[in-house]
Amino acid sequence: MFDFDMLGLAPTLKAALTKAGFSEPTPIQGKAIPLALQGHDIMGLAQTGTGKTLAFGLPLINDLLDTPGKPQPKTAKALVLAPTRELVNQIADNLRPLTEGSKIRVATVVGGQSIGRQISLLSRGTDILVATPGRLIDLCDRGAVDLSQTHQLVLDEADQMLDLGFIHALRKIAPMLGTPRRTMLFSATMPKQMEEISQAYLTNPRRVQVSPPGKAADKITQSVHFVEKPQKPKLLREILNKDPDALTLVFARTKHGAEKLMKGLVADGYNAASIHGNKSQGQRDRAIKAFREGTVTTLVATDVAARGIDIPGVALVVNYDLPEVPDNYVHRIGRTARAGRDGEAVAFCSDEEAKLLRQIEKLMKIEVPTASGERPEGTHAPSGGARKGRGGPGGPRRKPGQDGDAPKRRRPRRRRAA
Repeated sequence: MFDFDMLGLAPTLKAALTKAGFSEPTPIQGKAIPLALQGHDIMGLAQTGTGKTLAFGLPLINDLLDTPGKPQPKTAKALVLAPTRELVNQIADNLRPLTEGSKIRVATVVGGQSIGRQISLLSRGTDILVATPGRLIDLCDRGAVDLSQTHQLVLDEADQMLDLGFIHALRKIAPMLGTPRRTMLFSATMPKQMEEISQAYLTNPRRVQVSPPGKAADKITQSVHFVEKPQKPKLLREILNKDPDALTLVFARTKHGAEKLMKGLVADGYNAASIHGNKSQGQRDRAIKAFREGTVTTLVATDVAARGIDIPGVALVVNYDLPEVPDNYVHRIGRTARAGRDGEAVAFCSDEEAKLLRQIEKLMKIEVPTASGERPEGTHAPSGGARKGRGGPGGPRRKPGQDGDAPKRRRPRRRRAA
């Protein structure tokens, strides 16, 4: 059996892994960690939910344990850049348990929080700094951060940073870093521009890949409802009513649309909240916390949040609006079926979204099973055939009399907190 003991990690780090409940590395961890420990730059390609955080976090912590010493004021020994506030907080929450018992400090800086408090926090220096690019540049411009002592750089969800326009921030941050430097880049997809970034910021990188781009987790059952836009609210409520206590993540295309959808659900008595770019950091944190704890059972989100939610209990993802970027569909549905669980992803497709569905199915090389409605001509996937799965009403296992109904779902058992 392949386990963490075979990777050559420091004894204190292996003990922290055991305490945190980790015994076997995931495929991306098993491939990336040995190469990173040898000092190589890494380009890692893996879908969301495969353990990328530990794939770069363990080598970072291991190196810091091998080179002890207090960081100088305002400096950071290692920098992790991530595109969203939620992802920054998620990364830090995953890394901190692995530094217990050591003097390694993990700090975060994101927009939407007190910059004065962050300046004070960084005045003492930190070992690992996890940041969004925009706030980091603000702090650098104020002289609150000195990156000249930073010799480790991680770009997490790098393709999403490209989508959000952070490439200009990266070009400004990179020259501030110390040399020599080890850089690790992790991404769920590998667009052409990613190769250009690799050539610009990585030195002879080793490429590790554990899943082809556009492939969803095997345990996700997918289905699509062909429905006119005015009928989407009614269909969503039918689906939510099938299992009101199940944690359901609903994706809308715009901030305004997400907020309007959430308010409509709340008005109808559903325990719903929303997260999007118009929400403050405090509001987003409280919504995610309530969703994680189950006091909110329906969370309406935009794509900005698609990579920052790591909640194993999510039973269902609803694509209320299909994304305009096909890759985002994969990221969205990757919010369910996490940590080895089963999950379900349902898509709503109106006539004007048929082209978006064709692009998604072309990327994934599947035809998503029809749950209800009639598939328009020309929306059949060009290759790969229909995906096998439970489907839903109107799909492979529809029962008589269920036409047009929302799919029945088996609610996954949620572990109670100790």
